[in-house]
Amino acid sequence: MEYVFKSNEISKSYGKFTALSDVNMEIPKGAIYGFVGKNGAGKTTLIRVMTGLQRPSSGTYELMGKSFTDKDISESRRRMGAVVESPAVYLDMSARDNLIQQCLMLGLPDYNCVDEILEMVGLTETGKKKARNFSLGMRQRLGIGVALCGSPDFIVLDEPINGLDPQGIIEVRELILKLNRERGITFLISSHILDELAKVATHYGFIDKGHIVRQMTAEELTDECRKSIRMKVSDIKLLSKVMEEKKIDYKVVDSNTADVYADLTFSEVAKDFEKVGCTIINMQEHDESLEAFYLSLLGGNENVQKSVC
Repeated sequence: MEYVFKSNEISKSYGKFTALSDVNMEIPKGAIYGFVGKNGAGKTTLIRVMTGLQRPSSGTYELMGKSFTDKDISESRRRMGAVVESPAVYLDMSARDNLIQQCLMLGLPDYNCVDEILEMVGLTETGKKKARNFSLGMRQRLGIGVALCGSPDFIVLDEPINGLDPQGIIEVRELILKLNRERGITFLISSHILDELAKVATHYGFIDKGHIVRQMTAEELTDECRKSIRMKVSDIKLLSKVMEEKKIDYKVVDSNTADVYADLTFSEVAKDFEKVGCTIINMQEHDESLEAFYLSLLGGNENVQKSVC
């Protein structure tokens, strides 16, 4: 598999404070990688290392197949766009002038891409209107437009929908999906708004206390969040025995509870349990949310907004 970014044991410290610890991350080419973690977990620090704004204290990483220590790493960085923390736009300039300024900074030979990008991000009709008079959603789309200058293969977005109204969220989401599907652009999206990530992400990375806890595909996450029958019984070992004899997939939750991944009829399953001397205390449909998965993985509930798989 080809990766646009791959790190090996990256750590970053500020004095005695360790912001990142032995981070291993792989972002496949063409993915929309949802980067999930509480505020302060290390998301922005890793993004700053990834974009070259900071150097790791230890460890290595590759960007578009080149080590960050290579002399020509700048060539890989030119194929990368980013909106980190807030869109880097000139508020006293129009959308067009912002894009022209970015083209100048990148040393592009002409501004032929400007009209196409304006149309792509839905800002063609803004004319001479200054960015300071844009809505938050328009500024965010302009920030993505600036990141698109130079035709990047990889775009990093740090909390791209923070503070946006519902319409702004929809516009940014649809833009990301369009660029990924039509242009093949790989995205890393850092966010704690889980329901929005679930609508776009193809891959996930969960970070906690500066350490990558887990990486997985959207399909793997769906499997973990799939619908089940949650059963509470008198003896979990006997439940396991029945499920294994009937070759039914299940997962033990605690000492007397399990999630059973099958359509069960109470009367029928009760007979099977009665034969082995196990009593069903209760059973109900259960659909684990991404939020619940996140909490079980990382613990705590601060800075997380709900989502259902």
